[in-house]
Amino acid sequence: MLVAFSVTPLGVGEGVGEIVAEAVRVVRASGLPNRTDAMFTTVEGEWDEVMAVVKAAVDAVAERAPRVSLVVKADVRPGVTGALDTKVETVERYLAGE
Repeated sequence: MLVAFSVTPLGVGEGVGEIVAEAVRVVRASGLPNRTDAMFTTVEGEWDEVMAVVKAAVDAVAERAPRVSLVVKADVRPGVTGALDTKVETVERYLAGE
């Protein structure tokens, strides 16, 4: 499965990058395939392992913020691996006219 999620600390002022970095650090340490962009971090793996990473990322932010907002979007396709890259590659092929 792919899970795209965004963790936002609330009640800590406008500059949240340092705290959000704690969530990304948890994801990267998980060893699961992942990618972070300006809006979301996407993680690929099995349901239980991905959801455990999301929880750990939220917990890391909650250690430094009185409130946490979490947005989650999931693509659940049992047996599919490598979707983090192949979904983008497919769109790029279409854009290239293949």
